[in-house]
Amino acid sequence: QVQLVTSGGGLVQAGGSLTLSCAASGSIASANGMGWYRQAPGKQRELVANIDLGGLTNYKDSVKGRFTISRDNAKNTVYLQMNSLKPEDTAVYYCNMNIALMTQPFRLTNYWGRGTQVTVSS
Repeated sequence: QVQLVTSGGGLVQAGGSLTLSCAASGSIASANGMGWYRQAPGKQRELVANIDLGGLTNYKDSVKGRFTISRDNAKNTVYLQMNSLKPEDTAVYYCNMNIALMTQPFRLTNYWGRGTQVTVSS
């Protein structure tokens, strides 16, 4: 049906930058809300940023001014540009999308991508 493929994680020094991307493929009619979550060891998964179909964004307070979420609707892809990274940003990052399938264009289904590790060294 639908697959979300995530890329862009890695190891970076504090102050560095990384860009994550997540592309959805399959029988997609439309991809509505998109977001990035993260989960650090021993902690619950938390919302980092999300973006709606119109481009309205929302960010976790601790990443405001450092992270930028964007989307390419033609490619059903969401991005997370992460600048000025801090050790506390270390986590597994997951993308999330609400997608309407071709077979059910008026019903949204929530999908998760496989996580990608982001490690920020001090």
